[in-house]
Amino acid sequence: MPVTSGIYAITDCENLSDDELIKKSEDILGVGVSLFQYRNKDTNLQKKKELAQKLQSLCHQYKTLFIVNDDINLANDISADGVHLGQHDEDIGRAREILGSKIIGVSCYNDLNLARKAEKAGADYIAFGSFFPSVTKPDAKKASIELLNEAKSILTIPIVAIGGITPENGKQLIDTKVDFLAIISGLYSVPDTIAATQSYNNLFKP
Repeated sequence: MPVTSGIYAITDCENLSDDELIKKSEDILGVGVSLFQYRNKDTNLQKKKELAQKLQSLCHQYKTLFIVNDDINLANDISADGVHLGQHDEDIGRAREILGSKIIGVSCYNDLNLARKAEKAGADYIAFGSFFPSVTKPDAKKASIELLNEAKSILTIPIVAIGGITPENGKQLIDTKVDFLAIISGLYSVPDTIAATQSYNNLFKP
């Protein structure tokens, strides 16, 4: 992993127009985040690819790593910096075969065994969550702070925390030495995206 910690911004394509998404994404990138994930469930593959390329161009401009959610082929087509895989996506071996040395992240929800398997299979990072009630995924499995403590003692790859994280509750996750905080609605659903991004970044300051 070329970056070691920080905010991991994830797009909210479901609730924003493309123009709104691009504007808010540029605000986020302008303040600065460590990783940026394109998460889009649109079934129109051409539209999905076009929006990906616009956002990827912004990430290049702001020197931020661009990760594609779920879609290994799209990540490969546009030469993204990596892919993030969920439980029902293609396996890590297949992703590695297609993407080579690009970043591969894996959602492990609240399951330490999944995380161990992902690390053994060659994942570059794993994600746990949801740690708090999430607007984006209200029915998501709940993960505990204790899980993070245990995972940090076992895993050697970076750990991402996701799910309902705010500038107010994020500090307790940082205190467990989690590496990245993944944020969706906390960046994209707030009135002042720039101020929100700055507030999240401040969590990582000593």
